[in-house]
Amino acid sequence: MKWGNLTKFFLVIIVALVAAYFLAEPIQNSIKLGLDLKGGTHLVLELVDTPEAPVDEQAALGVMNILWQRVDGFGLTEPIIQRQGERRIIVELPGHDDPEEAIRVLSMTAHLEFWDEEGNVILTGRDLKDANFVYDQENKPTVALEFSAEGAKKFAAATEENLGRPIIIVLDESILSAPIVQEVISDGKAQITGITSAQEAQRIAVGLRSGALPVKVQVEESRSIGPTLGEDSIKKSITAFIYGIIAVLLFMVIVYRVSGLVADIALGIYVLLFACSLALFNATLTLPGIAGLILSLGMAVDANVIIYERVKEELRNGKTIKAAVDSGFQRAFRTIIDANVTTLIAAGVLYYLGTGPIQGFAVTLSIGIICSMITAIIITRLLLSFLIESKIFKSSAYFGL
Repeated sequence: MKWGNLTKFFLVIIVALVAAYFLAEPIQNSIKLGLDLKGGTHLVLELVDTPEAPVDEQAALGVMNILWQRVDGFGLTEPIIQRQGERRIIVELPGHDDPEEAIRVLSMTAHLEFWDEEGNVILTGRDLKDANFVYDQENKPTVALEFSAEGAKKFAAATEENLGRPIIIVLDESILSAPIVQEVISDGKAQITGITSAQEAQRIAVGLRSGALPVKVQVEESRSIGPTLGEDSIKKSITAFIYGIIAVLLFMVIVYRVSGLVADIALGIYVLLFACSLALFNATLTLPGIAGLILSLGMAVDANVIIYERVKEELRNGKTIKAAVDSGFQRAFRTIIDANVTTLIAAGVLYYLGTGPIQGFAVTLSIGIICSMITAIIITRLLLSFLIESKIFKSSAYFGL
């Protein structure tokens, strides 16, 4: 019985170490870094009223949807796009270091029109089905357009009516090209030529594919955060975490001895559970998120302290070590649950009312609290019971209790 319980104790530790070894790389690859850690572009966009298009809730939601499509179209990873009040939208693009290009892509109205020689509108961007950046036969950048079924009919009629004359392609009130119609085009396809660069062609294609913005958008703020600043933040956060965790681990061992060592092992399992949870939810880690991690780690230690102090009280009342531990966990359970539930409620309020960094803090804090309750209430008790039932440490003094 003695060696069986001790074997179980070490088996839990070995399983945790093996899991940490094999999961370390997948977790590292799954957890995304936020703008403050990775660097990138931060934009604040303001929705502006015009006589033709006033700002309302529907227009704001339409802008949000189009911005997401444009960011996705450029292949930018881990973007954050969120409302701030009624008229502002915050856009964060980690890893993207060209604010001017981001502004050109996200703020372009993308209002496309086809005119005849007299300036009459033949088609608009609403008649488009798709737009893609391609190279023509001369290896020049162009934008290939594909019209919807109704748009194809309109375009075929327009090319028939304008044989030998130009059809003018206008984007955001600027003429892109004015090709001469050589034949009737009935397949619903066309090309925008005369584009100066591949980057410009890509920008136009993304803008047309996502559709025109329903209201005017202007840039209120733009800034670039360099990757060096992010790396420095990561180094300082890691340093602070290491010093803090060492101090906590030493404190628990010095004050609570063997039971403190058990709590330290449980904290290691807590960190593993926390990292796995972040990877599972594809969370984006930011500096406030790291603060949430450290705070929840402190709460995990606090839970163990509460449990051990309750056990001490039971020992003073003359109970055996096993009976005192069982009673101490039961008495501490209510206190730990109450404290963590109230913190979870506060984190929920922060997430609901806050913006990006505050929401990141709330998410990591919530995940950390749940993981800390699991490790403090279940893992710590399990490991401690294995040691007590092994009867190797028969005196309560070994446990600092």
